[in-house]
Amino acid sequence: MQVLHDMPTSDDPHVIVSFDMVDDAGVYELDDGTMLVQTVDFFTPIVDDPYTFGRVAAVNALSDVYAMGGVPKTALNIVCFPVKTLDLAILGAILRGGAEVLARAGVALLGGHTIEDAEPKYGLSVTGIVEAEEMVTSAGVRPGDKLVLTKPLGSGVITTAMRTDQAPEGAGERVIAMMLELNRSASEAMCAVGVDACTDITGFGLLGHAHEMALVSGVGLRFFMNAIPLISGARECAEQGSVPGGSEANRLYVMPYLKIGEGISEIDVVLLADAQTSGGLLIAVPPEREQDLLDELRARDVHAAVTIGEVVEGRVGEMELVA
Repeated sequence: MQVLHDMPTSDDPHVIVSFDMVDDAGVYELDDGTMLVQTVDFFTPIVDDPYTFGRVAAVNALSDVYAMGGVPKTALNIVCFPVKTLDLAILGAILRGGAEVLARAGVALLGGHTIEDAEPKYGLSVTGIVEAEEMVTSAGVRPGDKLVLTKPLGSGVITTAMRTDQAPEGAGERVIAMMLELNRSASEAMCAVGVDACTDITGFGLLGHAHEMALVSGVGLRFFMNAIPLISGARECAEQGSVPGGSEANRLYVMPYLKIGEGISEIDVVLLADAQTSGGLLIAVPPEREQDLLDELRARDVHAAVTIGEVVEGRVGEMELVA
């Protein structure tokens, strides 16, 4: 982010959301009033199976468009691969996994670009559309809003434990199932109800992304630790020290903005700062629509969705954790 401070911003009046904001994707207004939503995301493998890696990476890349209330339409593959040291069949499996997810989401794959690299990396550049009245950004959070999370936390610590065969029994299967769940239904639910703001929970963890939302919205947040869902096995992974470097960096970053209440442990903070892959949506909804949103989410089979906090006045960008 420090590097981006020196980047010139566009003076094009059609640019609605750009890199100088904290939103999940860029937004460009077309001549007919339709908004073009663009994003890109790629990373190194987080699971051993290449086909699963391709699927997870594709679901993750689509999520930024869903978080803004958009509908992804087209995608381009982004591939880095060590062609001299790994079998091309591995690359084929990764690409098949990504293509399978795009087909499931109704997104057209138009092509892509591949370069030779020492370590495999895969992801997608995704383009979607959203109507102006349905667009959701990170900056609309209001005092009194309720905070709803649509997926459990813990993918970072579990996938880290999986690399050393230290994940609890069944945790690997649970985290993969979570990461493969599209945020499409959650996005459709929030658009049907009408909400104030949204972000998807990925590399900055719940606390990192929530802090950004609070900062740009001029509010503070309060989270209820006992209400926050965790993937079964995540706490055990964190307690044994299976914490990725990104999660620890997130924790250190948010600590100055964090007020920790009685009964909140260091492991609790680690889990809330855990760097997620293909996490859920964090939605700020007016209190009078909270139950409507939860009902709509469950009607669309987003059964993990739960209210985990609320928006408060007077502490801009700060967050409080209470039991």
